Amino acid sequence: MNHSTAPDISPGMVRLLAISAGVIVANLYYSQTLVGPISAATGLSPEAAGLIVTLTQIGYAIGLLFIVPLGDLLENRRLVFAALLATSVALALAAFSSSAWMFLAASLGIGLGSVAAQVLVPFAAHLSREETRGYNVGKVVSGLLLGIMVARPAASLIADHGGWHLVFGGASVAILVLAFVLRRKLPERVPAHQLGYGRLIGSLWTLFATTPVLRRRAAYQAGLFGSFSLFWTVTPLVLSGPQFHLSQTGIAIFALVGMAGAIASPVAGRLADQGHTLMATAIALALAVIGFALPLIEPASRGLGIGILVVASIVLDMAVAANLVLGQRAIFTLGAEVRSRLNGIYFALIFSGGALGSALGAWVYAHHGWHGALLAGMAFPALALVYWFTELAGRPALSGKPV
Repeated sequence: MNHSTAPDISPGMVRLLAISAGVIVANLYYSQTLVGPISAATGLSPEAAGLIVTLTQIGYAIGLLFIVPLGDLLENRRLVFAALLATSVALALAAFSSSAWMFLAASLGIGLGSVAAQVLVPFAAHLSREETRGYNVGKVVSGLLLGIMVARPAASLIADHGGWHLVFGGASVAILVLAFVLRRKLPERVPAHQLGYGRLIGSLWTLFATTPVLRRRAAYQAGLFGSFSLFWTVTPLVLSGPQFHLSQTGIAIFALVGMAGAIASPVAGRLADQGHTLMATAIALALAVIGFALPLIEPASRGLGIGILVVASIVLDMAVAANLVLGQRAIFTLGAEVRSRLNGIYFALIFSGGALGSALGAWVYAHHGWHGALLAGMAFPALALVYWFTELAGRPALSGKPV
């Protein structure tokens, strides 16, 4: 679908892929705000409660490396359908869990199956023409990011009124319905070549080692996602603390307002389509630094303090959303036959940065407080920006040309 005479993906299909990606990836984040009630109900000790989130992330990382690459081997629609059926079963198991081991096993399965979202993003690239690929991928990524941002407040609000079992039971039904919708609506997409699975997985390291664009874009986004995870790990603790005294509902509303940052995705896609990836990357990294610098201001007014945090969250979310699209647009130009594998490696590295950010954020906040956490969060995009200057130094003089 690279030729200008080929039909482009329809707006309706872009919307379907965006909504689907958001609904699927939300599964990874429901448990983050429900660790307390889940661990109490299943008998999980406070020391082991972190496994609820960790095992979901581990399952997702495994799926990124061993399931997503199958998009370059198997018919994509069938792969998505099978993954979503498995996810629905895992979510149902979580909903009916009465013991710690059962919920933890379900968490691992939820992470594994939810990688279907990362099969859908390359799907949008495959169906798009070259000149609109960045914009269309940006739209789908907007949906994915909205799913991430909505999941936590939605889980808190639903659990407040119907219990945490309803969160996972409802998600199971939603994913089951989505599986059949996508099986009916998605076109078939059969990869052009047929590697064996062993060779397919073995090629991941070769792709990483021989694709400098992949390594660089993953480094930029890992830094941004590390700062994003740190911010959303620590900020709810600050908002519920003595300075702001927000309830869980108040924190949920705060998180929903931050969703406005997702509007940057299609804008970044347009910039990438026009050849401005290099400069747009610098802007995204700089915005993330600013997002952590703003809360260092401590106004006397509680309302103004919350307002500054709202602006910081939107700025940070814009940076993460924009740079994610810029990175995917760059790696999706490297060849349709390797897109799923490149996307799997890309997101595995990004989530590694996210895991580091959330773990570091909790530790720094406990030992050095809010300001220490803000400085640690600022360090992630600042280091990525330093790395960006090595790319700038290696480029020819700009001379007014898009880069």
